[in-house]
Amino acid sequence: MKIDLNLLNEVTAFIWAEADMLDHSEHETWIKLWNEKGVYIIPIDPSLTDYENNLNYAYDDHHMRQLRVERLKNGEAISTAPKANTVRSVSRVRILKDDEDEIVLRCAQNLREFRKENLKHYTADVIFHLQRDEESGFKINRKIINLVNSTDTLAGISYIL
Repeated sequence: MKIDLNLLNEVTAFIWAEADMLDHSEHETWIKLWNEKGVYIIPIDPSLTDYENNLNYAYDDHHMRQLRVERLKNGEAISTAPKANTVRSVSRVRILKDDEDEIVLRCAQNLREFRKENLKHYTADVIFHLQRDEESGFKINRKIINLVNSTDTLAGISYIL
């Protein structure tokens, strides 16, 4: 297996920056990382891949991402008040596909959330579908967060972007 280390470094830097933006509430900058038609998905059943025809915790197009960010910023949702302090660790980046149209990569994400004097931990396999972009390097076409405990009872996951 031959690995393009330059591409691996570029996509890794991109997803690390994305995680940092989310942890530091740089949501307006984060929104700009997305293609207009990009979709953010948290499936309930990680074995399913037909996200459009199955129930998901999140299936956000551009409009829904903006609404979610607004709720995070203004605290209108019970799950966002008080605001959670988060730290994401992203590792094990592997490029699954690289062609003219799209780069698909899979990585591990460990998210720690501290809110209401409780520390929670969410672990996920995350799949990014990226498109090359001359201005910013990449744009997100699709981000799928497969939580390892997605079929268990989950509370307050609206900030898991």
